Amino acid sequence: MTKVRRVWLIRHGQSESNAGLPTNGPGASPLTELGRRQAARVAEAFSAPPALVVSSSFVRARQTAEATIERFPHAPYEEWPVEEFTYLGQFHALQTTTEQRRPFAEAYWKRCDPSYVNGGGESFKALITRVRSFLDRLAGRPEDGLIAVFTHGLFMKAVVWSLFTGVTDPGEADMRAFHHFHGVCDIPNCAIIELWRPSGPHGFRIVGGEMMHLAGTPIATQHSASTTILD
Repeated sequence: MTKVRRVWLIRHGQSESNAGLPTNGPGASPLTELGRRQAARVAEAFSAPPALVVSSSFVRARQTAEATIERFPHAPYEEWPVEEFTYLGQFHALQTTTEQRRPFAEAYWKRCDPSYVNGGGESFKALITRVRSFLDRLAGRPEDGLIAVFTHGLFMKAVVWSLFTGVTDPGEADMRAFHHFHGVCDIPNCAIIELWRPSGPHGFRIVGGEMMHLAGTPIATQHSASTTILD
């Protein structure tokens, strides 16, 4: 019998990149003070210790996970390849802002080539392969209880889109469809999307995200325009 699996996908708190500040590459942007407050509210949202805490290696995701780890110091912690989709490669240069990177991002999506590697970045095909590997890894974990995964906006969207569509080897039309989905799907900082995998033939299912744990944070500060470029 398939083990019932519950997973929280948690986007990191507001980063300096989200706030429009220059960054030192795609993985180095730390949280702002608002981001740290958002992370603390995520930690308060757990009604019991998670069976496993997972984070990407990127600073903003690890810092968001810290509040939960501090609240539940005995919960096991692992880093997995759930980092953001870094399709800009060398164009995500040191000390650049979201606005400076915007033309390169727009050119990437306009090209719409799933196999294209942009300046040493990750291709769209590679992203979807990474997403499917992540879901397989989750399904095979032995833990009973909730797995909390601190990750990134575009990666979360790719997980949801992949589950909705079943696409595993995307073509040009699939990439175009994902870009449209990306434009109409908003995942604010520290939003939670729940996955669960009951017994049966359908694999993981998606439970709609909720943000009650962020009550009191102005909506305008929860949403970030930079999500449309690079998380």
